[in-house]
Amino acid sequence: MFKFILTALLIFCFTKTFASAEALTIGLLPGGDPKATEKQSFKLAEKIQARIGRPVQIYISKNYTGMIDALKNKKVDFAVLSAMTYVVAEKEVPIKVLLKKTWNNSPYYYSALIARANGGIKKISDLKHKKIAFVDEKSTSGYMYPEIHLRRQKINDSDFKSITFSGSHSASIELLEKGEVDAIAVFADDERGKAGAWTHFSQNKKFKPRLIWVSDPIPNDPIVVRQDFYDDNTKLTHEVMYTLIDIQNQNQSELGEVLGTSDLMPATSRQYEPVRDVYKTFQGAIKL
Repeated sequence: MFKFILTALLIFCFTKTFASAEALTIGLLPGGDPKATEKQSFKLAEKIQARIGRPVQIYISKNYTGMIDALKNKKVDFAVLSAMTYVVAEKEVPIKVLLKKTWNNSPYYYSALIARANGGIKKISDLKHKKIAFVDEKSTSGYMYPEIHLRRQKINDSDFKSITFSGSHSASIELLEKGEVDAIAVFADDERGKAGAWTHFSQNKKFKPRLIWVSDPIPNDPIVVRQDFYDDNTKLTHEVMYTLIDIQNQNQSELGEVLGTSDLMPATSRQYEPVRDVYKTFQGAIKL
């Protein structure tokens, strides 16, 4: 479903302008609700191109690695990444942080391990010999943060009955609801785990999983631009940046899946140092 490029075209307003203007491509990860991401991406592209007078394409990668490849191969100019995907991507392609998403007016989110309430899992050690689902190997909250915590608790991949990579947080929630796995790693909105992927994506209003663990704060998802694109199109980049801020201010309830639920915030590379430290720890843990 994600192997194609979603392109939103305004048929009437910009025909003459578009004839000579080069299209911009914005990349999105498939980590949340795929249907909502697809729907909102069309709306986002339409709103951006109405402001800047250029055609805008939306590229939804098949997975997190696919987005890094798209940046390297210049298939996308701008991208909304996860914190860890950004840290990995910057090692392979020069990119510049512009903004970051916010959830509930907070610059941070969290990772959580949750389990079925009736599955007999009450603490980390109970996860041994159980079925667990992660989101993606480059997902911040859906894999790397919880994986490090599990290693520190002396639980290795070989201790699980099975490991599944679902591809998105919503897909992991579905696996847990159906009982196909015993526990999952997904994002949480707050440090107490009162809300998270399970409250956003659950199809069963009565579904109440058991919270096993919540991580330290994670810097919210960055919006980046390829450095070479920025160097050649600095003015345009700033125009897109401020357009995104304005659009989000006016459409938070409509674009929450792609741009977060609160105002976009300016961001810098330095703000992701904690994530770089975690990635180094992760690499060390994997080598053990």
